[in-house]
Amino acid sequence: MNPISFKRHRFPPDVIRYAVWLYFRFTLSIRDVEDLLAQRGIEVSREAVRCWANKFGPLIAANLRRRRSPPTGRWHLDEMVVKIGGRRMYLWRAVDDEGEVLDVLVQKRRNKHAALKLLRKLLRNQGVHPETITTDKLASYGPAAKVLGLSSRHRPGRMRENNRAENSHLVIRRRERKQQKFKSQGSAQRFLATHAAIYNNFNVQTHLISRPVFRQFRIEASVAWTAATIAA
Repeated sequence: MNPISFKRHRFPPDVIRYAVWLYFRFTLSIRDVEDLLAQRGIEVSREAVRCWANKFGPLIAANLRRRRSPPTGRWHLDEMVVKIGGRRMYLWRAVDDEGEVLDVLVQKRRNKHAALKLLRKLLRNQGVHPETITTDKLASYGPAAKVLGLSSRHRPGRMRENNRAENSHLVIRRRERKQQKFKSQGSAQRFLATHAAIYNNFNVQTHLISRPVFRQFRIEASVAWTAATIAA
């Protein structure tokens, strides 16, 4: 866990942490965060909130990833179309069978090379070897899995079994609408990677657990956030 330096910032760390938490935790625009802070008597410009999100969001996300337990080996992969800067691009997304976001990757193509890039990144970063890889019927997955020797673990074309990945796109669609679409491939990749780590930390499936267990999970998420945002 790497402490975060808030030096040379006019506002105290608690204000910066709170602004970043609001922006990534909820479906809010930068203007919304500015208004919520103003309601609490904190006058901050939209540009300051944007800079805080860009600077501290990835640092906090990296700390949260270090604290997370390894994901399960049952992976679900899917891709969706996004408009970025007026261009048609593809958001590749991988989750495990418990809804943990493994990785997101914004790419210009939906071919074998793009699928291979996602799979290689997953194998390099997750620390576990997949038991199964469930995808839709996109033909790009098969050749990419074959290159990596994962053909026996690939489960293509099972739409109902891949609902986990399909449903995980809903959160991103809401953010995309709120932000009036992403502005560039690089900014979209940075935001989505940060958002995924923070989303994983606070994502508790309340319909599957009792209220006391939910309260305990929420406390643990807050403790993890505090540890990940501790000042140097």
